[in-house]
Amino acid sequence: MITRVLRRLNQQHYPGRFFFDPKWIVLGVNNVCNLRCKMCDVGTGDSDTNFAQNLTGTRPLNMPVDLIKRVIDQTAEYFPRTKIGYAFTEPLVYPHLAESLSYAKSKRLYTSITTNALTLKQKAQPLVDARLDELNVSLDGPPEIHNQIRGHEQSYERAIAGIEELLRHSTSPSISIFCVITQWNIGHLKRFADGLKDYPLRHLGFMHYVFTTSALAERHNEIWGHLYPATHSNINHDSAAMSPAHLDLLWNELQFLRSSHYPFSVGFSPEIETRADLERFYLLPDEKFGSRCGDVSSTLMIKSDGSAIPAHGRCYNLTVGNVYRESLEQIWNAPVLNAFRKDLHKAGGLLPACSRCCSAFH
Repeated sequence: MITRVLRRLNQQHYPGRFFFDPKWIVLGVNNVCNLRCKMCDVGTGDSDTNFAQNLTGTRPLNMPVDLIKRVIDQTAEYFPRTKIGYAFTEPLVYPHLAESLSYAKSKRLYTSITTNALTLKQKAQPLVDARLDELNVSLDGPPEIHNQIRGHEQSYERAIAGIEELLRHSTSPSISIFCVITQWNIGHLKRFADGLKDYPLRHLGFMHYVFTTSALAERHNEIWGHLYPATHSNINHDSAAMSPAHLDLLWNELQFLRSSHYPFSVGFSPEIETRADLERFYLLPDEKFGSRCGDVSSTLMIKSDGSAIPAHGRCYNLTVGNVYRESLEQIWNAPVLNAFRKDLHKAGGLLPACSRCCSAFH
């Protein structure tokens, strides 16, 4: 608790120099995905957005094993309590996954993977052998809904088979499931949660859809485009589909999920407290939602070419350093990154295009 307060004070009162270690080093270990999700710029082929470029615009296709070991070595040396997160683009198809996980554990680092779990059953034994600590699986609803959204007729079934295979092992990692709320799964969220109640999950998280409209990006760029250019992002999700009746249905589902009892914790990002705020979130994207970015002072992402960007793949495509040229310790307080933190602070914690980013909801 004291450390959390001190971190917040550091961020608010001295943003030009951060005195605490990052909580996460996020790895963009590859630039490919094996699904085509309807709500994602990568899945829809919208390749010019910041999000798509951060996930798939870097070469080489896979992070070289010598580079990932360098990142792991430096994390262990400079930030031994920092966690390593394999998050982008689809870690389970990364060819050096098991080797690098085992290497990270040999350095006593905490490891986490976020995955669509399409190939989880085949990778379950190597993950257990590598002593993975945490697995986060992205599912979008009950089977037929998830499969429609992901563009693969067996993606839900294969993910569940992978989870079941992992659970056969007494040393399996903790498992959480995260569901992005979209126009395609509203009305099916209760059935989705009920279908998971027999699994020993740690957490089930529902994430309100993250998007940036073209109009919001243009407004942002009038002020900040010379430093932190924004693009539209994930706008295949049609906010026009969010009629009052549609939002009423979602609101009723959220209330039900909050009041239900499951054998795992259930959470929402962001926590939207009123029906009016739900409408504001989805229909008024120009209005700031959230207070300040929580990830710019806790997270650093490394791409497959060694370049580092603030926070994670949803942030601005702003190179703040490169592990081939600077150490992680230097990058964490690099002039470009500290200037970005200061500009965020001067802007009140968020820039205009940050208004629906998940990092704003901490």
